[in-house]
Amino acid sequence: MSRIGKKPIALPKGVEVKVNGSTVSVKGPKGQLSQDIYSELKVEVGSDEVTVTRPNDSRTNKAQHGLARTLIANMVEGVTNGFKTSLQIIGIGYRVAAKGKGLEMALGFSHPVIVDPVDGITFEVEVDNRAKVNKLHVLGIDKQKVGQVAADIRGLRPPEPYKGKGIRYVDEHIIKKAGKAGKA
Repeated sequence: MSRIGKKPIALPKGVEVKVNGSTVSVKGPKGQLSQDIYSELKVEVGSDEVTVTRPNDSRTNKAQHGLARTLIANMVEGVTNGFKTSLQIIGIGYRVAAKGKGLEMALGFSHPVIVDPVDGITFEVEVDNRAKVNKLHVLGIDKQKVGQVAADIRGLRPPEPYKGKGIRYVDEHIIKKAGKAGKA
């Protein structure tokens, strides 16, 4: 058995799980999510936990077992607590500001970069002028969507290896390269 797949998913108070064929829907205080899972797997909803079982030990069933359990666990976590990914904008003149529900960023280009709002995602901007670091928090209930939006924003100006300027995750470590060495 898959170690992850056989673990039951605890259901907090106020979270409701429904299974309709191969679609699992989770409803909680922060919203509602649904996910299609592999049709061979069986999802059983108890009073306070959800379990995922597989019919046999074929290679495909083994691979999908842990994945389905993790997807359902992430939906339960999302509708109860939500997910948050934090980014830092580092560099002189690099700024981020909330503009309506979207973002307006100055990233060293000749024009401001506008990030349009995404359904189910909210942005929080934190500015620290003394440290010349702006922080951007991407929040939402869908873990995949939060991670994808954060990755898209990071891709606008990835950190460069010489000075470290750009957009990076808060816990990301950039290995800096040495510049050109002068003649002795």
